[in-house]
Amino acid sequence: MNQALRTGLIVVAAIVAIGLYASVFVVGQMQQALVLQFGRVRAVLNATGEEKPGLYFKIPFAETVVTFDKRVLDLDLPVQTILTADRQNLEVDAFARYRILDPLRFYQSVGNINIANQRLQSFTNSSLRSVLARSTRDAIVKNERGQLMHNIQEDVNRQARALGIEIVDLRMTRVDLPAQNSAAVYRRMKTEREREAADIRANGEQAAATIRAKADREVTVILAEATQKSEQLRGQGDADKNRILADAFAKDRDFFAFYRSMQAYETGLKGPDTRLVISPNTDFFRYFSDPKGQGVQAPANGRPGQDPAAATGSTAGAAR
Repeated sequence: MNQALRTGLIVVAAIVAIGLYASVFVVGQMQQALVLQFGRVRAVLNATGEEKPGLYFKIPFAETVVTFDKRVLDLDLPVQTILTADRQNLEVDAFARYRILDPLRFYQSVGNINIANQRLQSFTNSSLRSVLARSTRDAIVKNERGQLMHNIQEDVNRQARALGIEIVDLRMTRVDLPAQNSAAVYRRMKTEREREAADIRANGEQAAATIRAKADREVTVILAEATQKSEQLRGQGDADKNRILADAFAKDRDFFAFYRSMQAYETGLKGPDTRLVISPNTDFFRYFSDPKGQGVQAPANGRPGQDPAAATGSTAGAAR
């Protein structure tokens, strides 16, 4: 009897433990939950902030709990090609961030995250095509990109509210031309830059030729003026030189003749390899035979300036 009672108590305790475990559930801080009683929603927990996260009870085996994430969720969109208002094909890569505002409506309309992502992706792709198709490429890429993303987000939100969802952020991460168009655009841009470079180079060469011609003309004018001035100065110097020499000649003719002969010696005998084959009795060497430069008397044999003893020789003087 005691054994049977003990077994019964254990069974009862196990049933109570199982029932207690089946009747208790926890709603986390980052969760919101729906309590379903035979498929009908009985309670919504931690959705609006009135119900706090923590420990809750439900009727075992009669009620079930469905939980949803309360945090911001990610939605990655596939790359799609969009035709803009100026007939340009653009590849647009975008993403969205959303959260579940109304878990009851979310459960009734989509039921789970996967179906919600599919519906949101459809809404977002449709809105992207609709909004961007009315805009130009420059507006999408740089001029009005922020406003366009805001318009797309507002449009998607109007549709997403029916699912109990709110889009908190929507961004276009990449907007590019298709690969085949990018190559054509690159070639066109390269051609334009090469043409601009050729124009700039031609203008530079023209400017250089103009500057060079102007400089050459200025050089010619400066050289001509310098030559003219130098000739004038040289003529003035020669005139002054002749005047000074004339004055010196008038004052002392003998000294002037001696000085000019010394200059002739210096000029004529300059350099280590200078040779003069000339008679020593010429007038050029008169100051060598007579300090006064009066020359020498002609000897009896008729050869002036030569000693009779040396008259038989025909020696030529070499001066260096």
